[in-house]
Amino acid sequence: MVTKATSIDIAYKAGVSQSTVSRALRDSPLVNLETRQRIQAIAKELNYKVDKNASNLRMQNSQTLALLLCEDPTNDDSLINPFFLSMLGSITRASAQKGYDLLVSFQQLSSDWHADYEDSNKADGIILLGYGDFVDYERKLAKLLEQNTHFVIWGAEHNHKSVLTIGCDNHQGGLSATEHLLSKGHRNIAFIGDSSSHSPEFRDRYLGHLAALKTAGIKENNAIQFAAISTETSGFDATNDLLHSGETFDAIFAASDLIAIGAIRALNAKGLSVPADVAVMGYDDIPVASFANPPLTTIKQNTMLAGEILVESVLKLINGEEVSPQLIPTNLVVRQSA
Repeated sequence: MVTKATSIDIAYKAGVSQSTVSRALRDSPLVNLETRQRIQAIAKELNYKVDKNASNLRMQNSQTLALLLCEDPTNDDSLINPFFLSMLGSITRASAQKGYDLLVSFQQLSSDWHADYEDSNKADGIILLGYGDFVDYERKLAKLLEQNTHFVIWGAEHNHKSVLTIGCDNHQGGLSATEHLLSKGHRNIAFIGDSSSHSPEFRDRYLGHLAALKTAGIKENNAIQFAAISTETSGFDATNDLLHSGETFDAIFAASDLIAIGAIRALNAKGLSVPADVAVMGYDDIPVASFANPPLTTIKQNTMLAGEILVESVLKLINGEEVSPQLIPTNLVVRQSA
């Protein structure tokens, strides 16, 4: 009995995913011309005929977006970074305003969160929020690109032109934070946060910090930096390491508000007063920042605008429209901690 060729047969022979075959047979510009022509030639060779009913069913949009959230590892999986909760709220509202449901999935870096959300018709596009260790995360982005998935990332601008990123201007935010501390007479400012390629947003904040120091005549080799992920515990531990290091410092610029709150706890535990002995600057302006003791001076990221732009951007990708990376300005919020 002779069976009809299927798109799976074409995908196997072409060495591509089934979704790529589907797009190529629709002559979608999302698949490059050479690959489209090769797939179409294989389809002709196999005498493949499109099942119009099945095709129409596949073409129906789910009217759902997926929000995949990866966080830094913590000892308690029930704890969620309050900044991400603010982003979640704004993305949910923006999706509803566009007539889309939002599928929210919390992911571990070790899990296969780059699975075929679109191909299984779970969602028309994906918004990625948070990424833990970016070096591990980047490998999964390559898989999404290979599958021609419609996705947008919240974070630092990516060096791959096909990866669409929306984020705040972290370099300018870091610059503004340090300029404020310098304007208050602080010269020995410790940066608490990972400044490596594993945390590109923190790295950009650190580079902005260094730029401000350089303008003030402070050399980079005199900069003080201790690594931390975005948790209170990590901020507490890194500040204790700073206190035991023998470094002289009169201010701390923490790469996130959670780190800053942990830093204040560590300073208080050593009998140091904030800001009388050490000024502390945060980043994010999470809701609890204004209720910290003392209220936290910080750099505000506009989560409402961010959610709107993320949703608009992924919908443009779904519709085949041109869309470019965007940097959203940050704002300095001055309170009592600095």
